[in-house]
Amino acid sequence: MTETVVALVVNELVQLIVHESNLLKGVHQEVVDIKDELESIQSFLKDVDKGDLQAGVKMWVKQVREAAYHIEDVIDEYVLHMAQRRHQQSFLAFLNKIGRLLKYIQPRHDIATKIQDIKISVREIKERSERYGFSSSAQGSSNNAANVAWHDPRVGALFIEEDEVVGIESTRDELVSWLVGEASKRSVMSVVGMGGIGKTTLAKKVYENESVKGHFDCRVWITVSQSYNVQKILMSMIDQIYQAKETALEQIDTTDEITLITQLRKFLQQKRYVVVFDDVWKTEFWEIVKHALPFNDRGSRIIITTRSDLIASFCKESFSDHVHKLQPLSQDKAWELFCKKAFWSEFQGCCPKELVKMSMDIVRKCEGLPLAIVAIGGLLSTKEKVPLEWKKLHDSLNSELECNPHLTSITKILSLSYHDLPCYLKSCFLYFGNLPEDYSITGPRLLRLWVAEGFIREKKGKPLEDVAQEYLKELIHRNLVQGLFSELDYEILRKYRIHDLLREIILSKAGELNLSQVLEAGDATFDGRSRCLSIHDARENVLDTSEYSRVRSVFFFNTNEMPRSFIVKMFKRFSLLKVLDFEDGRIDYLPDEVGDLFHLKNLSLRRTKVSILPKSVGRLHNLQTLNVVESGVRELPIEIFKLYKLRHILAHSHDFEIKSSFYSVRGVKVHEGVGCLNELQTLASIEANHHGVGVFEDLGKLIKLRMLGISNMTAERGRALCDSIQNMVHLNILLVGSISEDEIIDLQSISTPPPFLAHIYLRGRLERVPNWISELQNLVTLVLFFSSLEEDPLSSVQALPNLITLSLNHAYDGEQLHFEEGGFKKLKKLTLRELKGLKMVDIDNGSLPVLEELAIGPCPQMEEVPSGFLQLKSLKILDFYEMHREFVLRMQPDGGEDYWKVKKVTTIRLRYRIKGEKYQIYKLNDSDLSERLQG
Repeated sequence: MTETVVALVVNELVQLIVHESNLLKGVHQEVVDIKDELESIQSFLKDVDKGDLQAGVKMWVKQVREAAYHIEDVIDEYVLHMAQRRHQQSFLAFLNKIGRLLKYIQPRHDIATKIQDIKISVREIKERSERYGFSSSAQGSSNNAANVAWHDPRVGALFIEEDEVVGIESTRDELVSWLVGEASKRSVMSVVGMGGIGKTTLAKKVYENESVKGHFDCRVWITVSQSYNVQKILMSMIDQIYQAKETALEQIDTTDEITLITQLRKFLQQKRYVVVFDDVWKTEFWEIVKHALPFNDRGSRIIITTRSDLIASFCKESFSDHVHKLQPLSQDKAWELFCKKAFWSEFQGCCPKELVKMSMDIVRKCEGLPLAIVAIGGLLSTKEKVPLEWKKLHDSLNSELECNPHLTSITKILSLSYHDLPCYLKSCFLYFGNLPEDYSITGPRLLRLWVAEGFIREKKGKPLEDVAQEYLKELIHRNLVQGLFSELDYEILRKYRIHDLLREIILSKAGELNLSQVLEAGDATFDGRSRCLSIHDARENVLDTSEYSRVRSVFFFNTNEMPRSFIVKMFKRFSLLKVLDFEDGRIDYLPDEVGDLFHLKNLSLRRTKVSILPKSVGRLHNLQTLNVVESGVRELPIEIFKLYKLRHILAHSHDFEIKSSFYSVRGVKVHEGVGCLNELQTLASIEANHHGVGVFEDLGKLIKLRMLGISNMTAERGRALCDSIQNMVHLNILLVGSISEDEIIDLQSISTPPPFLAHIYLRGRLERVPNWISELQNLVTLVLFFSSLEEDPLSSVQALPNLITLSLNHAYDGEQLHFEEGGFKKLKKLTLRELKGLKMVDIDNGSLPVLEELAIGPCPQMEEVPSGFLQLKSLKILDFYEMHREFVLRMQPDGGEDYWKVKKVTTIRLRYRIKGEKYQIYKLNDSDLSERLQG
């Protein structure tokens, strides 16, 4: 973990040396030397958090961590001091030159002296490690290997009794059928999922199945784990094969990999074998061991369990290989398993009434994770079945996970995934601890925060946000972060979260590192050492506990009203802030003192009552993200154009669901000059109606722009906007809204559209679908609102090779839509909403071959279900919105004339608005639906 801290500090020093060398005047070489020393120290820290270290090593590690933090503090203070000095140099300062020099020279000298002292201290720390001859790679790894071999907490999963198996019966039977199936080709099944989800238990139950035992000539079970030895694994395979056949083991006097692999191939070539490799962590393992498993035509099978989606995909080398993603238990199955464990010896396995609420809360916290349910249920089975005893455990569950010997296996098993992370991912993963329990965060917001914190390492030719996206994908593939979306959801609205039990591990790790501290309701004790402060419903006196020079990030969640005095005091104490996130905070004022936060990179006022940005924001020269979405801010001050490092200006969140009013999309006013923000990637959304042509010419200078949102567009501005869009070669998302429902959006004059444009959202009247849209080879999403098209728009977009989502909302006034044969080859989600004139939807055979979701309605002129729905072989979800009574009756299972057209669809939902924007969802045969239709 200390390596993570040191890496962050080194990364920050590198950025300062490269980008702020003018502010390091006088100490530049010292900073370079400190950076070099820290980089050399990193080599001692590679595995330091994986094993039990000797006291001397622990003390050294702590000294390294504290030195790294101290370096960051002193350097940041020096840079702040120099920046403030530069700001206050003016004509008036020149008149008082001597006095001001006396004022600034002494602080600068003091900090420069501190930097010299740090340089000496870091060098001594490094020399001490070399003098005593300890390195983490020597001690940590060996100790860890021994501990895993002797105290492996996963062993219990191999010996679960049959009557304790809950929720995996159907999957077990499916895997058994696959193992003993008729397919003759050797094939691989990878079972993948987060730690503790039951992969080993499932594999073992399949492996021990009687029909499996009788089907294969030989069976082999290998537990791989993080620290494996290929030679020992190959030897173990040979031992199991020969011992099973009671054959004398041939004398093998070598551990040479080639010899061992040859021996295995020779024996298995004519055998029907099944091999289980449990707990695989590296692709390199499969790359070697697969050569020992010959491709014979005898129906041999291999099962691999892993926590990594990437490893599972890597092991899939042919069409006969499969990947099974193991899901958490459903709520019902989780409750069944809990009751089996907690009440196995009494109450006939049923939960007493007085314990139901607390028990269900505990089960919900486990989120379907069998490991946690079994461990906690087993512990509770030893407790008295009285509410007081259970309440004690319920209220202290977080701390019990860390110290109760009955529950430490949970944290040990889940922590293995954390320890396996490379250094650059650990800080990103630990960052989730700042968020409240059960909180989900949008992907773009998370990536911007990671970049602001300095977690993301530069890669040549790639924006930091793209690298951050790679980091997020890796955490998802490792099953440490959950994506709360399907691939059909709009990209900018996708959200992410972590399992509640992983959050407890994160809070513990982050606490050890002094990375972050969470203050929840009633807790006003801040230790003053953490780099990040996350305040969850805390009071104003949280600032009275200590000094906060170390704090770099502050988050507010569910906070009470914050008086102006509180905010001013915070800015003075948190002078080194990088991130200040007031999202949903109860503030209505941003003081001038915000301009003193020179290091600030991310400022979010989303959903606050702040209406005016002070001119002092023009001094935030390191600001990367300004978020005023859904706040009271309606105009950005002209001083914003001094912030040349701005990457993201977010002024409106586009909600692409149908709203009752067209006028639900608003932006902010931006003055001429925005073209000087050369690093800008996001500009969404600005109002267009009051701007002259100059602002649109400025937009054309933003060649790095990846997301552009324009609201209140008028027809006469269309050509100027088109000219600017053509220059945005990296544009990925385009959102354009007109000033009124009748105003035409004129986007016809784009001759060379941005090649990477993937998502288009147009809100307003169109004469026709712009011709250039049909040229977009990378277009994934097309959403049209209030377009009122008179011609069928499908012909112009049906050949787009990568279109996955198409949404027409108030977008077409015609009577018929025709999906032609061979069209929309990749479309998975289709929405046809508020098409009041639509009578018929024709779907040719061979059109929409992979469509999974279809939403339609209200369409009052449509009298019957289109017969083409029967052609949609992949359709899984069919949503009807406010369709009239006769239409719905024709679909009813009991005699409906059109039921045959939809009976193969897995999920059919009928939605009716009951209050405002809220919909009530019914199924085809709901009694409540019948009552509604009769009413």
